[in-house]
Amino acid sequence: MSLTSIFALGVFIIVLGLIISEKLHRTVAAMAGVVVVLLVRILTPSQALQYVDFNTLLVLMGMMIVVSIVKKTGVFEYLAIVAAKKAKGDPWRIIVFLCAVTALISAFLDNVTTVLLIVPMTFVITKKLNVNPMPFLIPEILASNIGGTATLIGDPPNIMIGSRAGLSFTDFIVNLGPIIVLVFAAVFFVLWLLYHKQLHTDAETRQKVFELDETVCIKDKGLLYKCGAVLLLIVLGFILHDVIGMENGVIAMTGAVLLLLLSRSDVEDALLSIEWPTIFFFTSLFVLVGALEEAGLIASLAGLITGLVKDNLLLAGVLLIWFSALVSSFLDNIPFVATLIPLILGLGAQGVDIAPLWWAVSLGACLGGNGTLIGASANVVVAGLAAKQGYVITFRQYLKVGFPLMMLSVALSMVYLILFYLT
Repeated sequence: MSLTSIFALGVFIIVLGLIISEKLHRTVAAMAGVVVVLLVRILTPSQALQYVDFNTLLVLMGMMIVVSIVKKTGVFEYLAIVAAKKAKGDPWRIIVFLCAVTALISAFLDNVTTVLLIVPMTFVITKKLNVNPMPFLIPEILASNIGGTATLIGDPPNIMIGSRAGLSFTDFIVNLGPIIVLVFAAVFFVLWLLYHKQLHTDAETRQKVFELDETVCIKDKGLLYKCGAVLLLIVLGFILHDVIGMENGVIAMTGAVLLLLLSRSDVEDALLSIEWPTIFFFTSLFVLVGALEEAGLIASLAGLITGLVKDNLLLAGVLLIWFSALVSSFLDNIPFVATLIPLILGLGAQGVDIAPLWWAVSLGACLGGNGTLIGASANVVVAGLAAKQGYVITFRQYLKVGFPLMMLSVALSMVYLILFYLT
């Protein structure tokens, strides 16, 4: 390793340590790391900008603006009361319902968009039932990342893999759908063991739920129709983004601007609704990972795997799924997967059957995001939304739940790959 590589890795580890220790706010810690990287010239400012994923940032900002306007209609309160009534006021049934919806939507939409729509509803429900929202939020994070693994468009690594490997939407559903259903069921069985004793409501509180009138929650029907139309256009845009040749970030921002025009909302209020600490955290994290990439560390890690596996398909699949999962728990999985793709194609050129390896990387990189609070965009966004409501999801608190369940998910996926693809 060169001195630059060692220094870049050292900065990243120190920043990660500060985030885990919570002695500094994660955004301040990440920004401080970027300053160091720039000061010692591992990256120049122009190089740093090249590593920032503006598509992700535009999706985040655009959908935050859209959700802030949708909130004004009262539809979240309406849906929350309907869901609570359908579940007869049982908190665990509501969690399963919300998480199933989260997983399903995440298979077709960006995970960040999904949690931005579901989390506000969650806070309304928990306030009505007078229960702690934390047992709702962490399962929703897990569900968003699990659901996003199942389809071609559910998570960026899948889009990248599908494009380079020539895999279709149907290929992903057929090959990954069965294991994702099993992973979802297994994870939520464990979550039930963890949380069901904490989630109790008395008969009086449940009765109060049935006395609520959801119809009075809708404050502006005209605005609701406009929001519904714009959201439909955004969803269609996300699904067809490859066909229309437009990035999801552009689609999200177009929807946000269109809704601002149609609703005549106060632009200052709309911009204040953006979680700026979250935006700066992601920007800083992209730069820090860019420093690792610029120093050649990510390519070295990927090359290490290909050097170990050679033509052993079973070993290659097992190493790729675990390595992808562990790396993606702490690093942005996009540059990591981008580095792995040409290496896997190289194995294919040597006569190795690489079809199972695509599924190994997809499952590892996407499910690995559940490992830590910084493992995926949805995780950080939910933590930011919770903080605004006065609930703090700490790195260690999330790690205690997310990391073991990530390991369980990957272990099940590994067995699935071995049984049906690697032997």
